[in-house]
Amino acid sequence: MSDESDVMEPMVHQDGEPGHESKLEPKPDWEPHFKGSDRLKGKVALVTGADSGIGRAVAALFAREGADVAVAYLCEHDDASKTKEIVEKEGRRAILIAGDLGDKEFCEKAVQQTVHELGGLDILVNNAGEQHYDEELTDIDEHQLRRTFQTNIFSMFYLTQAALPHLKEGSAIVNCTSETTYKGSPGLLDYSSTKGAILGFTRSLAKNLVKKGIRVNGVAPGPIWTPLNPSGGQPPEKIPEFGKDTPMCRPGQPNEVASCFLFLACEDSSYMTGQVLHPDGGNTTSS
Repeated sequence: MSDESDVMEPMVHQDGEPGHESKLEPKPDWEPHFKGSDRLKGKVALVTGADSGIGRAVAALFAREGADVAVAYLCEHDDASKTKEIVEKEGRRAILIAGDLGDKEFCEKAVQQTVHELGGLDILVNNAGEQHYDEELTDIDEHQLRRTFQTNIFSMFYLTQAALPHLKEGSAIVNCTSETTYKGSPGLLDYSSTKGAILGFTRSLAKNLVKKGIRVNGVAPGPIWTPLNPSGGQPPEKIPEFGKDTPMCRPGQPNEVASCFLFLACEDSSYMTGQVLHPDGGNTTSS
């Protein structure tokens, strides 16, 4: 990691959610830290929101560990193509699947395309998320409320329903929740509510699927530097101080989160289900 004197001041604003990593400065750090050890050799993973941020870092790390990766994303084709290139440089196959994860038919298509083109499905990573900052509850209109729930939690139901016929004993589902589930966030009321729903979904689904040998776990990141933040996830005036209020006094990087997803997706965590890991710079424990 670079020391604080080497860190560039982050971009204050970027128009349009979920944002393009190609336009973000400084660039998030997605590169895996270590050589692979075949922990996902021969596996197929479907990773949502894998065009950028945490999803890209997960795709890169999974590929290094031997997995082929289906990259599901909304419309950031340049970022998604870069993720595909990253996976292929690791010697693995990658396919791009663009569309709205809040749409049930698209989720079904994404799973079908993954199975058809990559030969199966072993790991589902529900990572894609939508976030809007609002100071007042009354600022959240009906469209935003429905849209946030569609993207963040409905998509997990749709994708998991479509994936289940293809998952088998030893398969894994990893869902991305958030530290806001535990700490709350006064400016992210709808987002935090969806993340709480994801926690309940994760723990309940884990119990529902345990007899089938399918493990379900979650990751609850703290403030991580991704395109989501300057594209509407935080107000522009807060971006320069983003993450500096954690005990570690800095935001995290996507590759500091991806290792949690890898651990929960591979046999290293074979005796864990219904659990949540917290890469949050110490935020949750300090509350």
